[in-house]
Amino acid sequence: MTTGVRRRMGVEERKQQLIGVALELFSHRSPDEVSIDEIAAAAGISRPLVYHYFPGKQSLYEAALRRAADELAARFVEPPQGPLGARLLRVMGRFFDFVDEHGPGFAALMRGGPAVGSSTTNAMIDEVRQAAYEQILAHLEVGEPSARLELVVRSWVSLAESTALLWLDGRRVPRAELELQLVHDFAALAAVSAAYDPGMAEILVGILADEPADGPFGDLVARLLALVPAPGPAPDALPAVPDQRGR
Repeated sequence: MTTGVRRRMGVEERKQQLIGVALELFSHRSPDEVSIDEIAAAAGISRPLVYHYFPGKQSLYEAALRRAADELAARFVEPPQGPLGARLLRVMGRFFDFVDEHGPGFAALMRGGPAVGSSTTNAMIDEVRQAAYEQILAHLEVGEPSARLELVVRSWVSLAESTALLWLDGRRVPRAELELQLVHDFAALAAVSAAYDPGMAEILVGILADEPADGPFGDLVARLLALVPAPGPAPDALPAVPDQRGR
């Protein structure tokens, strides 16, 4: 039998509760649209008590953003076993799980939300991108990347981010297709760079050596081969051209 008495929370416990409540509200609407009154009501406390723990909405937003950034960065962590294509596909699945769950909150995180221009917010966003970059390098077992490899990996991380933001605007492309396409995009970026750089070519050969035919990278090769026209019949021998004397 419940007594109806509300348990008092410690300072840190209450702060974590407010962060969780704010993050949940930010997951359904832009932080600009969520008021302190709504956060207080959802947490079951008064508005002045919210300000007791956080000096303003901005500080609460940044605390929620910190938690979201840490969670998003963790989505890129993947055990380094098995073919790279399958690993990247699992990473993209968890990445889009986060995007799907947090919606407007993800968009606010990557675009800066109500803290556009804030050095704190920008630093957190950069941390997420750096964490993703470092995880991909770890999968490639590269400690000191070349300029071309850094360009490939950072370009791919940016592409995943922009693709997710565009997908949220109407979700017009099936999510599973985008996850696979982004894995294909990584292979394509690496392949183009390998055409210009022997070091990248060596990395790409090493990646493909462990890839099964039915894996994501094998699927990309099959799709590309299907686009290549089948060779036509050999042309007939051309008639000899007579010289100027008609011979």
